[in-house]
Amino acid sequence: MSLSYESSGVNYDQLDAFKRACQRAARTTASELAAHGYAEPASTRGESAYLIEAADHFLAHVEEGLGTKNLVADVVYTQTGKNFYREIAIDTVATIVNDLITCGALPISVAMHAAVGESDWFADAPRMEALVAGWTEGCRQAGAVWGGGETPTLRGIVEKNAIVLAGSAIGKISPKSLRITGDVRDGDRIIFLASSGVQTNGLSLCRLIASKLPQGYQTPIGHGDARTYGEALLAPSVIYVAFVRECQRRGLKLNYVSHVTGHGWRKLMRLDDPFVYEITTPRAPLPLFKFLQEAGPITEREMYATFNQGVGFAAYVAPENTDAVLAAAQATGYDAWLAGRVKKDGARKAVVVPSLGLEFDGSTLQVR
Repeated sequence: MSLSYESSGVNYDQLDAFKRACQRAARTTASELAAHGYAEPASTRGESAYLIEAADHFLAHVEEGLGTKNLVADVVYTQTGKNFYREIAIDTVATIVNDLITCGALPISVAMHAAVGESDWFADAPRMEALVAGWTEGCRQAGAVWGGGETPTLRGIVEKNAIVLAGSAIGKISPKSLRITGDVRDGDRIIFLASSGVQTNGLSLCRLIASKLPQGYQTPIGHGDARTYGEALLAPSVIYVAFVRECQRRGLKLNYVSHVTGHGWRKLMRLDDPFVYEITTPRAPLPLFKFLQEAGPITEREMYATFNQGVGFAAYVAPENTDAVLAAAQATGYDAWLAGRVKKDGARKAVVVPSLGLEFDGSTLQVR
């Protein structure tokens, strides 16, 4: 019997229904911005970052959480003594700032939220110091100041030996013309930027698989990769801020971008408008994903519906800008390639991967 993300306790239909309810209620509060000299721009609700508009700039705000990846780090730390909390902190910053840049905002300030069950969590000096060092490094990679945070002790809510990591960021778009609005057109090209592995999505399913393996996180993943399962899962996420910044510096218009996290490749159709996103050049999945699919087992469709499959960020650009955007990505150290194109097909909305025989229609992603 194959596994799915829902079998690990995560039901996106239920989560997304709550998110949509929140958006409807939150929209009724937008008039409160006027007293501060701001307004809510059209079409910001349902996007990865929330924008508020002034006469000459936008401010952007994001709140995000790591999820359960640190539980993997905890087990590996106990079993091997290898401390991955530097990587875990980078992961947390990445999931925040990678959402922020989807609107064209560059991060200014990042805040940490680190909730523990007992304050003794911080008594492990190497682990605590690794967390601090990683958060600092993540902020530097994002070009943002670490602006503060909160460290509540929540006995009875958080387990005694656990930490819940999350945070927020504020960014700015100036001039306003740098906003990424979703100006996608028939024939636009889709550029993929590679991920480092699972990054921060699908970890509940990864943990379920570990519980079924005789060697758990110490299982070699094979497929030409010498790492153990735990080591591969704990590779730090890629921060894509430098890519967006460089495209802005070079005057290259990004018609739309997507941070490929939860919902896997379905996230490629996050834009509300109906388009078909045809992926003509998918790469072979990384060894970790091949291992996951076999160990689950997990169907190929479920793999692409849950995991990033080696793609952490996608940019949609006009055909004439393709080579220049690829050059900007590569100049800032990213592994990027031309992966497909956007097609207009009436009211149809879908992600299709012809070479894999996969198609996800618009009904499989309901975030608004």
